[in-house]
Amino acid sequence: MPTIRILTETDLRKVIDLDMDAINCVEGAFKALATQDVRMPPILRLDIDEFNGEVDVKTAYVPGIDSFAIKISPGFFDNPKLGLPSVNGLMNLFSSKTGLLEAVLLDNGYLTDVRTAAAGGVAAKHLAREDAKNAAIFGAGVQAQLQLKALTLVRDITSATIWARDIAKAEACAKKASLELGIPVTATTDGKDAASTADIIVTTTPAREPVLMADWVKPGTHVTAMGSDAEHKNEIDPALIGQADLYVSDSQAQTRILGELHHAIDAGVVSSDATFPELGQIIAQSLTGRTSAGQTTVCDLTGTGVQDTAIATLARSRCEAASAGTEVIS
Repeated sequence: MPTIRILTETDLRKVIDLDMDAINCVEGAFKALATQDVRMPPILRLDIDEFNGEVDVKTAYVPGIDSFAIKISPGFFDNPKLGLPSVNGLMNLFSSKTGLLEAVLLDNGYLTDVRTAAAGGVAAKHLAREDAKNAAIFGAGVQAQLQLKALTLVRDITSATIWARDIAKAEACAKKASLELGIPVTATTDGKDAASTADIIVTTTPAREPVLMADWVKPGTHVTAMGSDAEHKNEIDPALIGQADLYVSDSQAQTRILGELHHAIDAGVVSSDATFPELGQIIAQSLTGRTSAGQTTVCDLTGTGVQDTAIATLARSRCEAASAGTEVIS
């Protein structure tokens, strides 16, 4: 009889973390998206406006990988007022050959956090200057701290600034990040000040209006925007997309309707029929990335199903090797 491995967040945290293996895993997923016949349908999203909630469903099949994930990811952004996390969810892993359910990963959004931060690391690895040392993170939540950690894995980051509207949250995040990473991390409510000294800027907010303005970004900076994963979200000034020397998306089909590109098109800054490189194409070297230290680069990350299949497969294999979780007969 077929068996299903049930894995809790506790099981998963013991075997997988944000490290170079996770970054390499996600990097490989992006490359596969550019070079293989990956099947990745559009994101299914359910909005529950009454409770400031949304639910995303993502999936992808990658040839050569024996399993595929279907992820259900709710985000209810008033939850902190109730003492609850904003994001939770789970991933289901199915056999690519038979369609049978193989594993249920009750990760409460942990694997999504890891793969999202890993994607930020991949973007910086391929698009930021080699000598980038100073980072600015817009946002003070879990993803803000993880994105900064990811940057330290791919660049020699020596200092960072956390921006948030709430200085107490920014200070708490900065203190925690500094202790974990061993670098000075400061806090501010002045976005212009945070951006002005940064070599890499990462926006990690659910903002509906820009928190990063185009004229704050100095030449040579790399910007990763990862919070705009719905039509109504908008973290960066649309003008920045137009003035950037290089704009890159995780999936242009998605960023045209969900990401920062969507707002630049609506604002008339970018033509609706313009085409841009995707991160996987730059990884595969089929298209060119940064060519000089003075270029301003922007990477627009909306989150892809191929990342979920990649991280879920890695997590399941590690859990099997460690005999983690519980097996049940279906």
